[in-house]
Amino acid sequence: MIKAYVLIVANPGATKEVYTTLEKVAGVVACYEVMGPYDIVAEIEVENLSDVPHILSESIRTIEGVESTTSLVTFPE
Repeated sequence: MIKAYVLIVANPGATKEVYTTLEKVAGVVACYEVMGPYDIVAEIEVENLSDVPHILSESIRTIEGVESTTSLVTFPE
């Protein structure tokens, strides 16, 4: 299992909507609203590393209100 953490900067007026939409994205197993330079952290679990870019580009970065993302992919266990 591959895990990735996506650090998300959201439009200040859209943080709740982004969070709610993220919870429904396939592969996202947890979401957290956080304080600091990022607004939301999403935890992704997938079978293959090649699934991560697809989720990021087609399911997360396309959410209205997402301004930027930073991805942290864990080493396989």
